[in-house]
Amino acid sequence: MKVLVVDDEKLIVKGLRFSLEQDGYEVDCAYDGEEALTLATTGDYDIILLDIMLPKLTGLEVCQQLRETTDVPVIMLTAKGDDMDKILGLDYGADDYITKPFNVLEVKARMKAILRRSKSERRGMASADSSNVIVTGDLKLDTANRRAYIEGNEVNLTAKEFDVLELLATNPRKVYSRSDLLDIVWGKDYPGDGRTVDVHVRRLREKIEKSPGEPRYVRTKWGVGYYFEG
Repeated sequence: MKVLVVDDEKLIVKGLRFSLEQDGYEVDCAYDGEEALTLATTGDYDIILLDIMLPKLTGLEVCQQLRETTDVPVIMLTAKGDDMDKILGLDYGADDYITKPFNVLEVKARMKAILRRSKSERRGMASADSSNVIVTGDLKLDTANRRAYIEGNEVNLTAKEFDVLELLATNPRKVYSRSDLLDIVWGKDYPGDGRTVDVHVRRLREKIEKSPGEPRYVRTKWGVGYYFEG
């Protein structure tokens, strides 16, 4: 497994690198946003640990640009404990966040949980039948290859955005509460709350709906949760 660790605090990078290499990970390091973006777009990483407060480009800017080209899992590292900063990190496409100071064992546990889900998704892709395609209106969802299209044009969804859409689309008109979606898509041990789901649904709607404020596909059941109108 190949990991990119990004932080301008060299002691943190050194500690993470040493601990991860002890577990058999291949580790590259970057100390500012520009270097991180260059490495992330040219290297083939399985996961990225990305600090929010970086020189040159912030971690949020790096994450946002990465999400235009890749769905590599990203865990944000932040010294700020404010909930809005955490939600903002997820809004920019991060898969998880960890607040400093952190225990390296927690970091590795979060990494393993995300990598397990990614591995499971890849196995599903390899074994899925290529005919697993959902078409409704101008939306086409290829669940075997994890691709989504609007009017024939591919939409670049993050891994979690696709997971949410796939779950809803394969169970049309079934209403899922925010806690249901958190448990199924993020896992029962994920520390986020319903706002995490709301952020991802909003981003998903912005990508697949002509009018995100009046969604055609991913709809809200007020006071309950979300469902897919097929």
